[in-house]
Amino acid sequence: MTPSGSAGRLTVGVIGAGRVGAPLASALRAVGHEVVAASGISEESRERLETLLPNVPRLQPEEVAARAELVLLTVPDDALRDVVSGIAAQGGWRPGQIVLHTSGVHGLAPLSPASDAGALPVAFHPAMTFTGTSLDVARLEGAPIAITSPPHVVPIGHALAVEIGGEPIVLEEANRALYHAALTHSANHVAALIARSQDLLAGLGIENPGAVLRPLVVASVEGALAQNPGSASNLTGPVVRGDVGTITAHLEALAISPEAQAEYRAGMHALLAVAHKSGRIDEETQRRIRQLGESFE
Repeated sequence: MTPSGSAGRLTVGVIGAGRVGAPLASALRAVGHEVVAASGISEESRERLETLLPNVPRLQPEEVAARAELVLLTVPDDALRDVVSGIAAQGGWRPGQIVLHTSGVHGLAPLSPASDAGALPVAFHPAMTFTGTSLDVARLEGAPIAITSPPHVVPIGHALAVEIGGEPIVLEEANRALYHAALTHSANHVAALIARSQDLLAGLGIENPGAVLRPLVVASVEGALAQNPGSASNLTGPVVRGDVGTITAHLEALAISPEAQAEYRAGMHALLAVAHKSGRIDEETQRRIRQLGESFE
């Protein structure tokens, strides 16, 4: 890396060529870095390497680390510490080497065995869903990338994010878990709720439930993202209107699926808190709806 923080040409190795690792390495190669080695155990990983990183040798993790100036650790969160420690035990990290992981929840602590050897640690989390295909390379354009590093290493993470088209966000170590929890709650949990709603509609004989949900869901998400934090100006539906009769009918109908009914009640209580805090409903309406939900527990 140059002193200004702009990236020089680096040799890159990727350990864990899953849905994130192979596309991220491919994106770095597209801007001029040289991918020199990769590791991947599963058949899916091997296929991704052949597709996204053809002719890149597949080696053991410690061999990947030995060849690369920039090592991408794109292994599952729970495996990260063991992988770093295992390579350290073999003397695999060296001074000046950039060691980068893509876990959202972890900061620098799992990289401490590499840091102790003089490597430069970077926690680097693109806030997007990866498919493990070439589509991900284009989707990195404009994607927020949360970076946690020691102050003297931040310019390196920042430069790498900008090079692949991302929007770097510098995040404190102590804030990583809450940051990742917020992303998971809004993305993965919403996706699960949409899947449940599709199942309910399919059970009514609707052939394409996604098409029925799309206008409402897209408008709702876009409205929520457009409003200021803490605002409820774009909220709609029976909870915000205080329609106790409608909510009662919903909860009764959802008795066919106790899981869906429980999810509806949880979402209802969350919406109540936002609507009340923003002044969309008064204290009495909040109390009545909360009691209604509790009567179905």
